[in-house]
Amino acid sequence: MGQVSINENVMDLTPDGPRLKGMRCNNCGNHVFPMQSGCPKCTSDDVEEVQLGTQGTLWAWTIQGFPPKAPPYLGEANPEKFEAYGVGYIELPGQLKVESRLTISDPSLLKIGMEMEIVPETIGMDEEGNELVTFAFAPSA
Repeated sequence: MGQVSINENVMDLTPDGPRLKGMRCNNCGNHVFPMQSGCPKCTSDDVEEVQLGTQGTLWAWTIQGFPPKAPPYLGEANPEKFEAYGVGYIELPGQLKVESRLTISDPSLLKIGMEMEIVPETIGMDEEGNELVTFAFAPSA
């Protein structure tokens, strides 16, 4: 079987990994994620879809130590089986900050300002046996 994006409006799966779909306002240059039909900064509807950067820096982070509300959360909801994961804001240069799952959950390995890159993250399987894939950020190699 293959891989399926959990939300095709948010990202594309490419041979080079996930690529986030954002928006850039042609009037004021503001970037927004995910894509939307108008600019929340200047209210212009002169916007275009753009592919967001794949590398950035960790701006802030925390550890998610308990299951989020399901839905929309698709992972393990049993608190006894749940595995903590990192969540952070990644600053994509010249664009915006993206909230993302992190591939690291050990607080001693996370530092504000560390270089990060987008990676695919499998979070389950669909009814046809395809991997459900979202995005996460990992420390750059």
